[in-house]
Amino acid sequence: MRVLAAMSGGVDSAVAAARAVDAGHDVTGVHLALSAKPGTLRTGARGCCTVEDSRDARRAADILGIPFYVWDFAERFSEEVIETFVGEYAAGRTPNPCMTCNEKIKFEALLEKAVALGFDAVSTGHYARLSQESGAPELRRSRDEDKDQSYVLASLTPQQLRHAMFPLGHSLKSEVREEAERRDLAVARKPDSHDICFIPDGDTKKFLDSKLGERPGEMVDADSGEVLAEHSGVHGFTVGQRKGLGIDKPAADGRPRYVLSLEPVSGTVEVGSAERLSVTEIDADRPIWPSESPIDGPTECVAQIRAHGETCRAVAETTDEGVRVRLHEPMRGVAPGQSVVLYRPEEAGDLVLGSAKISATR
Repeated sequence: MRVLAAMSGGVDSAVAAARAVDAGHDVTGVHLALSAKPGTLRTGARGCCTVEDSRDARRAADILGIPFYVWDFAERFSEEVIETFVGEYAAGRTPNPCMTCNEKIKFEALLEKAVALGFDAVSTGHYARLSQESGAPELRRSRDEDKDQSYVLASLTPQQLRHAMFPLGHSLKSEVREEAERRDLAVARKPDSHDICFIPDGDTKKFLDSKLGERPGEMVDADSGEVLAEHSGVHGFTVGQRKGLGIDKPAADGRPRYVLSLEPVSGTVEVGSAERLSVTEIDADRPIWPSESPIDGPTECVAQIRAHGETCRAVAETTDEGVRVRLHEPMRGVAPGQSVVLYRPEEAGDLVLGSAKISATR
């Protein structure tokens, strides 16, 4: 099978490519150049999108003895990931750029080009398991619970998953690093990437300010309606945020205030107690069902709203607009723009049923 190995320059994608070679596939490595100005991305050996990462990926490909190319996806990355990220914050929502990158770049743009060039599959270093025993793709959590990335892959379509390979799904991160050392891969001890690659200093608010400018508004107490402070834009806040609110007087009961909701048209940021963050019902749109089978009627499931966040037992059902999820226990900090991923409750809840974008909460 002809396999295109997406090589980010980190240890995971390098070992995934090596395993594809060991499995007897005809493997070609490719690194995605995602910035027209690479020097503006994060610097340092972090394993994602920098100039150093491109060089590390090439060295790994040389050791594996496979062809290697760099493909320029900068324009599409800017349009699909960066502009979407900025637009979502401007609209008062909380996006996940890594999820968007997986969906739009690695398994749409990259896969489209790979298939057009005659490749059968794209291999990545994601920690997730994939099987097609039932005829349709089944996306599952990885063996390494701490590194599991099934959440950020849950927006992939069945067609995309049919052309995907995740060679690390049955491994622990420690085992992957040990294997990289045995293979003399220089990236064996390279640190993992945790930051957003297009925000090099990690200051999301400053980045959004540079894109959106000032959009003044008021910070309002949810209980009294009192205006507590002025702010420069709702894009500087997320639901559940506690610090950096700019409020100079404590709440009447002395307890911390949290961001409860964002209204981009009026510029209102509503704040209140932690208790008011509790959510028991989620509406979500644009559902994707990896196995091609939407849930049928009220379905017991496990819901997750962040890549490494808590999970909660729930009942989900389809609606005219998408999906409604009723949580068995309240969850806090659930924000429009996030994705809710549904897992089957059996088998330790490791099978992805579907995902959808959160549009409203109650």
